[in-house]
Amino acid sequence: MKGSRGGGSATAGTAADREVPLSQKAVKVVGNVCFSVFVLSVLIFTIVSITYQPPDPWFDSPKAIISKSLAATLPDATFRTDDSVLQTGEDLVPLTAADNSTTAMADADNASSAAIVLPSLAPDCDPDAPLNCSDPRVLAAIQRFNTRIFHRSIIFLSYGTPVSGSAPWECDAAWRFRNHREKSWRRYKDYRRFRLAPADNCTYEVVSAGKFRSGVNAAPKPPLRRHSSSRAPPSQIADAEINDTIPTLGSESTFRKGKYLYYTRGGDYCKGMNQYLWSFLCALGEAQFLNRTFVMDLNVCLAATYNPSGRDEEGKDFRYYFDFEHLKESASVVEESEFLRDWQQWERASSRNAGGKITVLKVPTYKVMPMQLKKDPSTIIWRQFDGPEPENYWYRVCEGRSARYIQRPWQSIWKSKRLMNIVSEIAGQMDWEYDAVHVVRGEKARNKELWPNLDADTSPEALVQKLTKVIHQWRNLYIATNEPFYNYFDKLRSHYKVHLLDDYKEMWGNTSQWYNETMALNNGHPVEFDGYMRVAVDTEVLYRAKNQVETFNNLTRDCKDGINTC
Repeated sequence: MKGSRGGGSATAGTAADREVPLSQKAVKVVGNVCFSVFVLSVLIFTIVSITYQPPDPWFDSPKAIISKSLAATLPDATFRTDDSVLQTGEDLVPLTAADNSTTAMADADNASSAAIVLPSLAPDCDPDAPLNCSDPRVLAAIQRFNTRIFHRSIIFLSYGTPVSGSAPWECDAAWRFRNHREKSWRRYKDYRRFRLAPADNCTYEVVSAGKFRSGVNAAPKPPLRRHSSSRAPPSQIADAEINDTIPTLGSESTFRKGKYLYYTRGGDYCKGMNQYLWSFLCALGEAQFLNRTFVMDLNVCLAATYNPSGRDEEGKDFRYYFDFEHLKESASVVEESEFLRDWQQWERASSRNAGGKITVLKVPTYKVMPMQLKKDPSTIIWRQFDGPEPENYWYRVCEGRSARYIQRPWQSIWKSKRLMNIVSEIAGQMDWEYDAVHVVRGEKARNKELWPNLDADTSPEALVQKLTKVIHQWRNLYIATNEPFYNYFDKLRSHYKVHLLDDYKEMWGNTSQWYNETMALNNGHPVEFDGYMRVAVDTEVLYRAKNQVETFNNLTRDCKDGINTC
């Protein structure tokens, strides 16, 4: 029995010995296969990571939306006529880390100011004593009031010490702020008159507040006028935060050490502003790709579509429309006349002193791609656009293969701070508490072939019928429009507090800050508040509304670009 049990054990062990290697072999095979798959995956991933170039995030950003929409208008390398205003960098680019931290701090200040509790000062707390506006409790009361009323619309950045108003228990206070919907770092100013009263725990409370910039005693104090003891009114004080002076190149050695990209005037001159920007940013993008300073012509020709005269108007200044200070800070640019003057001066000096000539490479056609110029050592690369249209459009440089390398720096273009001051003042006069409707009429309403329903859909009766369904009655209603007749929207006045751009003409009239500042840019000559400026301001006020109603999304079945283009 023992032997048979032992023999059975041996037989069982032999069978087990046969089974174990098979299972181990299977495990090894599976392990080898898995390991091979893993190695192959790592190899593929390595190859892809080395060779794959991910899509430029620029093409997935809001800037790409503009680029694609503008590129779609170029089937024959020409732009369609369009009197709209492009969004610019301050509308598109997210706040930088520094801006975000500033905003966060300001939001924290907004939140904390509502909860400010000052220690009781019972020994000095006499409700019948005259109000001292410089008392910190006054500022605390004003901060609490402002936070409660305006925290959804604006970010308060800093306050000045309140000063006495025009009557007892009145104080004027000034502050800097930024609109919640603006993504730039720019600051705007407001100063208002407040009436205060004693409150519990020896504090103060605001009983009533004046309108936008009503606290004139807290307004910035302008310098005395020359040969006069009087001061200019607050509305005429120049904005000290605007610095759009023209940069200088300096010495000959500085000039020679620089590398420049110079575009002569092309067929884009006197075209629509959208085409101007598309071409200008192509040139600026090439300069950045080549690591060169762009030679910039500040003279702008405003197309006839923006002028009441119906004619192109030369001699406009880039600084009327865009923020030159921000452009200087975000891109390397030099003004054309300054550059040409220095070029001629140092060229003559080098010939007299037997110095080396300033090297220039002339590029006669846009077909010479930026990649071919990348390593050129010349001091000046001079692109010339002498051919017929559309061969002489600047933006042709960025077409084809070049589009893969040249990125238009949309973040470098902001709207003029002077125009944005007007926007801020219009919104401020409505206490940032308004809705807006964009009513497109003009040529499109007259063209029944491309826009068959637009005229009827934007008639006064249709506007009343549609707007009363989506906007509460007696709200402030700002109407951004190209309709020339002021009284066209009178039927809406029975339902809303209607505001039109022409209600604010004093903001660019001959006693305004804008008027004086632009006249200084124009050698002492008045500047017309032209059609493009009107559209730019209208559009920005629209962007800041609590609720926005658009013509082609909400008011009409027609397509923005005409029939069958939706």
